[in-house]
Amino acid sequence: GCARDWDGLTCWPRATFGEVVKIPCPRFFEEFTTTHGSFLQRNCTQEEYWSEPFPPYTIACGFDEGSSKGPEDQKSYYSAFWRVYTAGYAASVTSLITALIVFAAFRKFHCTRNYIHMHLFVSFILRAVAVFTKDAVLFADETMDHCLMSTVACKAAVAFFQFSILANFFWLLIEGIYLQTLLLLTFVSNKKFVWWFIFTGWGAPTAVMFAWVLTRIHQQNTGCWDDDENGVVLWIIKGPILLTVLINFIIFINVIRILVHKLKSQEGGGSHSSHFVRLAKSTLLLIPLFGVHYIVFAFFPESTGLEARLYIELGLGSFQGFVVALLYCFSNAEVQTELKKQLCKWQHQEYLTFTHKHGTLSRETSPVNYVTQSSLLDKISPKRRTSVFQDGVSTV
Repeated sequence: GCARDWDGLTCWPRATFGEVVKIPCPRFFEEFTTTHGSFLQRNCTQEEYWSEPFPPYTIACGFDEGSSKGPEDQKSYYSAFWRVYTAGYAASVTSLITALIVFAAFRKFHCTRNYIHMHLFVSFILRAVAVFTKDAVLFADETMDHCLMSTVACKAAVAFFQFSILANFFWLLIEGIYLQTLLLLTFVSNKKFVWWFIFTGWGAPTAVMFAWVLTRIHQQNTGCWDDDENGVVLWIIKGPILLTVLINFIIFINVIRILVHKLKSQEGGGSHSSHFVRLAKSTLLLIPLFGVHYIVFAFFPESTGLEARLYIELGLGSFQGFVVALLYCFSNAEVQTELKKQLCKWQHQEYLTFTHKHGTLSRETSPVNYVTQSSLLDKISPKRRTSVFQDGVSTV
């Protein structure tokens, strides 16, 4: 028969002599063509060689070879886009690690709110690291045969990537639930809630991933687990993510409603425009914290608006961690005040250390130091004065 074959665009499974294999067009063609749901066929010939695909890619997948947006243009486009989201994730990791150090170093910031922020920061860091790991394992070698690539390392990289995305969405949900809890309950037992939040934020993604890995092993253990998934396998991951996005969007709308109500009750204390500005600021602050932008394409088929989806979910999403760290750490007035205090303290300590060392050295190396010491001894030591007088008499 014919061996499994990677033709540079798609993977053809193993076939017996005379068998005709039918597969759908690669999904990336949907990004620059209007043809969807078409199929390609290849025949395993008598010489045990694959025939050419029929109909050809240009016809079956609706791709015009004369088009200015061909595969090479798409490759260049994706390369540029890869640079953008790599820069975004790198900026996010750097800023998030710095924010974690700030929150951990100062005891003043050790509270339930910041503990939740710190776990969210860690989930963003894991997501960025997972993206870098997946790119390095799966796409570093352009000559790699994706039909034959099915190693433990690449499967682990994809599983880690899926876990990091799940954890990130669950911690975005927990941020929303915690804020909703603060608005609804006057007294909140911080210790009681924070452990439930930690258990949910990391436990739920772990349980989902365990179910996904088991299902993959027993039902669709193909490739590096990054291929198109069937219904059951797909919804094990997609279902919880859509649920967290939907709940967070509802919480977001409810929080905005509460803010509007509070601002209306305070209209006597300020102008209408100032209240609108405060509302707009609050809304913009909550969008990256709740991940509201994911609702745009959450309930549409994945083939809908692929280019816009890439910009929103991958381009903007890669900078989401940086924006969250900027808004909830570096732009926070308490953090800025504490950092300024610590900076002034360090400068004062360095100044005192410098003046102390400089003063000691100057006294030790001064040419008048010996004269000054002799003068002091003369004043306080009568014996020294007597001995000096006797020396003078004897000399005479």
